[in-house]
Amino acid sequence: MDVPTDPSTSQRMSRQRTRDTAAEWSLRRLLHARGLRYRVDAVLPGLPRRRADIVFPRQKVAVFVDGCFWHGCPEHKTAPKANAAWWAAKLARNVERDRETDAHLVGMGWTVLRIWEHEDPERATDLVEAAARSGHPGA
Repeated sequence: MDVPTDPSTSQRMSRQRTRDTAAEWSLRRLLHARGLRYRVDAVLPGLPRRRADIVFPRQKVAVFVDGCFWHGCPEHKTAPKANAAWWAAKLARNVERDRETDAHLVGMGWTVLRIWEHEDPERATDLVEAAARSGHPGA
């Protein structure tokens, strides 16, 4: 049986950003400096309740900047000790949802890029730029 979440934990988790994280800002600044224009926090086609962090709609490129904790980074994921079973199910479902989203978009002809929050911003920008420019030179 799950233990109710501690009120201080609940308060702290409610303040976690869902968009505009430091990793997203770094990537967006570098992309913009390279002349790329994109949409931020955009609804995905066929998935009205799911959003991508950065989208190039004409090029059909969706970029997700995934947090290590929330998306199960193989290098940095951690498992909460309090309410462990609930958290394990929640985090596993996040990863499952990510795979469903990827499969849906790829099935529609999109390129999906998943960038971990700890990745080097310059390297991540190179990957995104290559994908965005591969379809349309005027990206």
